[in-house]
Order: sequence, then C-alpha cells, then structure tokens
Amino acid sequence: ITPSAVSRQISRLESALSIKLLERTTRQVRISESGKEIYDHCRIMLDSAREAVHASSHDESDPAGYLRIAVPKAFGKQVLEPLIFPFLAQYPNIRLKLKITDYYVDPIKDEVDAIFRITDSPTEGLVSRSLGQVELKLCASPEYLREYGTPEHPKDLVRHNCLYLGERADDNQWGFVYGDQKVRVAVDGQYAVNHTEMRLNGILQGLGVGILPSFTAEPALRDGKIVQVLADWKVMGNYQGKINIQYPRSRYMPAQLRCFIDYLINEMT
Repeated sequence: ITPSAVSRQISRLESALSIKLLERTTRQVRISESGKEIYDHCRIMLDSAREAVHASSHDESDPAGYLRIAVPKAFGKQVLEPLIFPFLAQYPNIRLKLKITDYYVDPIKDEVDAIFRITDSPTEGLVSRSLGQVELKLCASPEYLREYGTPEHPKDLVRHNCLYLGERADDNQWGFVYGDQKVRVAVDGQYAVNHTEMRLNGILQGLGVGILPSFTAEPALRDGKIVQVLADWKVMGNYQGKINIQYPRSRYMPAQLRCFIDYLINEMT
C-alpha cells in the first residue's frame, strides 16, 4: 500500500468521524489526542476479535502466540526469571515478550497483556490476581554488626553506615513503624545504589546496613550470611505490598495469558 493511499483512507475516516486524527505540519505528522483515543478503542476491538477467533479455533491445552508482560526490574530478575524457563519449556508454542521496567505501564497504551505491580493499591479498572506478598527488611552482615554494634532503635542508624537507594533526594529518609510509634530517620553512608542485588552485595561485604525487599533478602537470611536488624519495626517504603498481576477485563482471555497466570498461582501461592 502506498503512502498516498494511506493518506486518502485517513482523510475519509476523519471525514466520517468528523474529527482530526492526525496533526499535520510542513515538517511532521503526529497523532492527535482524539486520534489516540480512537486508536485505543480500535485496538481493544481488534484484540477482542482476535481472542474470539483464537478461543473458537485453537486447542486450549496447547496455547500459542505472543504473550507480552511488563514487570519491575528486581522482581523480574530474582523472582520471575527462574519461573519463566520451565514455563516456556512446558508451552513451546508461546512466544514471551518481557518488558523490564520500574515505571508504570498501561496495558492498553503500551500494548502488553499483563503487568506486575507490588502494591496494596492495584490499578483500578484492571483485573487483579494476588500472587503473594513483599515486605521490606533492614539487614546487615554478622561481621558488620560484630564490629559496629547492633542498632536497638531506628534513631541508632544515624551512627551507622547505611546503604540506600539514592535515586531521589529523600531516599535517605527511612521510615519505621512499631505499634503506635512512627519514626523517620535521616541516614547517611558511603554507598548509594539503585540496584537491589548490588545493595545486597554491599551488605554481604560488611559495608553497612541496608533495606532489601524480602525476595532479595530471604536466601541470604536463610544461609545466615545476613541478619535482620530491628525486626520488630516495620520498614516503610514503596516497594512492598501484594504481588499483583493485572490485565484488562475481557470476555475472552487469551489462552497463553490464562496458562501463565495459572502456572504462577501454582508456583507462587
């Protein structure tokens, strides 16, 4: 199909809808806000049509096709990745496209089938399935604590070398809750890194005290390589809550997504 033919079809569609789908200048053509809205609706209609055809023609016991998933970085690497390879071996006709990002992904606009979110407030308007819970844990190595002492109260952390995220100006402001007590402490340290496994490695090396999600901390805690500090205090932060897999509501869920969710429920719950 030629560019001129595409242009004529778009002009006819704009005339039929009485809206401008594209904004044109001498230098560029871009989709208008109305065009984006129409595109989103059309994509939903096309997806529903494809799902209906798939549901009526394909063997549900042998799902095939693309499966597009968005997942936070640390969770994707440490929790989801070990589960992916057995899943793909079990369903060889599924083609997985994994998007690793800590930014919010809109399933419709970003063209993914499902998203993972770690939160107690999942996105409204999407179907949500809970796969477990993530907590934040304050940890240090036994060697570090032997040399520098064990904090007995969050305020003791001001005298310790603390490993923190370092992405935002307030990332060194750590919050803790114990019963009715709420404490916020401005910590400091010589190592700030926005990578969970690298922060764990720093703790393992005896560099200081750091906050880790439970799925990162638990293997090292079980092996005694690190210990939990101030275990009676709840660490406050964004990267905790229910593990939710969310997807758009539809009468016809793709078989590959249904198999993936069932597999995760079996493996994680």
